[in-house]
Amino acid sequence: MQSSNTLAGINMSTSQTNLAHAILAGAQNKVETLRSIRPYLIDLSLRENPVGARIGQTLADKLAILPRLRAFGFSNILLGTLDYALPDELEVDDDFMLYLRDHQIDMSGCFAFTDIGIAQPDGRFMPSPSQLKLQAYGVPNTLHEIYLSKAGMQGQYDLATLLRSLPASIQWLNENIRGDAGARPRILINIVDGCDAFAEDPETVFSVLGLLAGLPIEGVSIEDDRGTYLPFQVGAYVAAARVFLPPPLKILVHMHAGAGFENASVIEALLNGADGAWGGLPKRAAIIGHASLGELIANLVRVGNPHMQDYQLDQLLPLASGLQVLDENEAVPDDLPILGRNAYRLPLSSFRQQAGRFMDLAPEAIGGEYRYRICPVVSDPAVIAGRLSEVTGRPAKSFPDEVLQQMVRLMRRDLRAGRRIVYDDPESLMELFARASLP
Repeated sequence: MQSSNTLAGINMSTSQTNLAHAILAGAQNKVETLRSIRPYLIDLSLRENPVGARIGQTLADKLAILPRLRAFGFSNILLGTLDYALPDELEVDDDFMLYLRDHQIDMSGCFAFTDIGIAQPDGRFMPSPSQLKLQAYGVPNTLHEIYLSKAGMQGQYDLATLLRSLPASIQWLNENIRGDAGARPRILINIVDGCDAFAEDPETVFSVLGLLAGLPIEGVSIEDDRGTYLPFQVGAYVAAARVFLPPPLKILVHMHAGAGFENASVIEALLNGADGAWGGLPKRAAIIGHASLGELIANLVRVGNPHMQDYQLDQLLPLASGLQVLDENEAVPDDLPILGRNAYRLPLSSFRQQAGRFMDLAPEAIGGEYRYRICPVVSDPAVIAGRLSEVTGRPAKSFPDEVLQQMVRLMRRDLRAGRRIVYDDPESLMELFARASLP
């Protein structure tokens, strides 16, 4: 007969408690994995964010942003995309890389997107215009893009052409691009439709990954370019890729926000063997957003990852928000998690995240601070006092408790009477305060 523990009259078998503890220990092991990882990050604030922005960045903007990204702590920075569709019509990205080259500005750790060249059946190889630009501009490293799904390859190449062109294209890069400090270039093969390809034809993906494992590259990147795959699918694709790409080959991911899974998908990727991710520091991206490096860094701070101290965390929130405002010429959406204005505007005191409490991320940890937002259904006296302090400049402790309690009562009474008032607005808040102060 199994022994049992009794707590407040509830019988629990030893096997049940052991199983439950094992489940919880599994979750804690995942936290420890995230806590210990030193992620390989490539910042794309100079490209990913402008792609989906209302305005974008000028040359002057980019020249001002690059040193700020380096000062924040990024050692890997993508400068731009060397356009594939209209290579003769230069973009600001081209002007930017040309300026850095012509003014001998250090491009160590910098990348640019390129597409592959094409090898003919007789062995003749023609580098792509983007590869030639990479060479001419002096950019030392590249995210080298391919497609593997049928829809992705359509109109570009068939599988046979891709399989003979990949080795030739990588060889050309290694022979013609001068990497950091004169070393060979760091080449990451970015599978733009990686999740689609895994879902559609995993055998083809396995063949390509097996080929890449024997070539002189840094690693592989997998995208969910529409943001539609579930986190457990992304995790499975990364784990499957790792079978063919053992360390030290890197696996990176890039997740868009099409269905709202993006940050969970990156975490799942890291737990399944990914080395890191690439993305912009702000949330804005090519569609409606992406798993930004700002969010990833913040979430790794949340679990206590000490390697995040490599970054100037007190600048995370203002830098990410400032870059998005620059690209959009409008404020960051208020209700954006982590980086939005309302992320740290308390409507209720019990929602406050506290430094040192497990899984909390106090705003001060990433360069923010708590503010207050009046929501008539739940806001308590402490929140009301905080908002009054913001509006009046008076200390929160200067507002009498009995007046604050009466403000709570009046808000409830107003709603019951059918009066819908935005008390968060300073004028309405002060009117409520005046009503509550009446004898």
